[in-house]
Amino acid sequence: MKRLLTMLAVALLVGCQQSAPQAKYVFYFIGDGMGLAQVALAEAWLAHTEDEIGFEKLSFTEFPVFGTATTFSTYNFITCSSASGTALATGHKTVNGMLGVTPDTLDLEAITYKIKKAGYRVGITSTVTLDHATPGAFYANAASRSDYYDIAVQLPRTGFDFFGGGGFVQPEGKNKDQVSVLSLIEEGGYQIVYGIDNIEASAGAEKMVLLQEKERDCMGALPYAIDRKEDDMTHAALITAAIDFLENEKGFFLMSESGRIDWACHSNDGKTSILETLDLNEAVKVALEFAQKHPEETLIVVTADHETGGLALGLENGYSLYFDQLSGQNASKDMLLQSGDKEMAGQVAEMNNRARIGWTTFSHTGIPVPVYATGAGSEFFAGSMDNTDIPKKICRAMGIVF
Repeated sequence: MKRLLTMLAVALLVGCQQSAPQAKYVFYFIGDGMGLAQVALAEAWLAHTEDEIGFEKLSFTEFPVFGTATTFSTYNFITCSSASGTALATGHKTVNGMLGVTPDTLDLEAITYKIKKAGYRVGITSTVTLDHATPGAFYANAASRSDYYDIAVQLPRTGFDFFGGGGFVQPEGKNKDQVSVLSLIEEGGYQIVYGIDNIEASAGAEKMVLLQEKERDCMGALPYAIDRKEDDMTHAALITAAIDFLENEKGFFLMSESGRIDWACHSNDGKTSILETLDLNEAVKVALEFAQKHPEETLIVVTADHETGGLALGLENGYSLYFDQLSGQNASKDMLLQSGDKEMAGQVAEMNNRARIGWTTFSHTGIPVPVYATGAGSEFFAGSMDNTDIPKKICRAMGIVF
């Protein structure tokens, strides 16, 4: 009798596992440099705009599943973006500075390749350049993350369906004497589209790389939200374009990085960090709208590669934040420095101090980062985990052997 009950219990468990819907459409958002403090600061800012003290929830902080992920690399408690990107893309640790390879430089396979082999369409997007650490980790292998050209030329070899966002740091190599990456991309069967408005003219393309309009800095990162001009590409528009291109009956996987949260925090620029986090929030809303059409088949995961800046909601003595002190800032600190306005760039630090926004470093920290999930398989992402667990859990949710 005991044996029979055991067999019945196992059968029921297997049946439940088989009946659980698998993730057919997967969105994997990575807020570069976005720790819990960055999320909380953006929520506190939204509450302030409503003349309230507290937190106004973001779309992804309302997800039903919450976890945290440790981020250390092979030899360092504090990771760099390439080591953390490798962990999030391949499920394996590596050394700071390396990308998509083991500490002894053996190539690792990102989950994007496993997913593509399983028959899904695959997209990779970023608000920074496509040869940067996080997007690069999902398609390339390099002993050094600074080998931008070597990383970029691997893009057209992937056969992945959609790439979009920023361009390339060294499109013709470090010495500008190599075959253009853009030429190699076109030879690889990709249609390069410059600007959202020109997508319709490329209807029927089998594979696409979407960049900013040529009249803008199409090879650079997308502009900060605070510096954005009319008709600049936004993260939300990028997600919309990716969905339109990738959607099919079999399903798709889309990794999208919000890369400039990290850059803002490297500059200890509170307001720019807030607006970049809110920009990610708008992109996630697009994925949620898609999920409403496919509620049983869509998985959305939002996480970060590490925290940047040692951000704190509070500075020295006192019990208040004064967001009104940021009202005079109308450009990012980085843009101000690039334009030569060092005086105003210096005032950004003073605005942060008066607002009581604290920073401990211009680099990364080792604090665990948040993991938010909703949809099919989202239960796998609850609780404490390591960053190497996240891609494994995504594969599990999709029914793909890792």
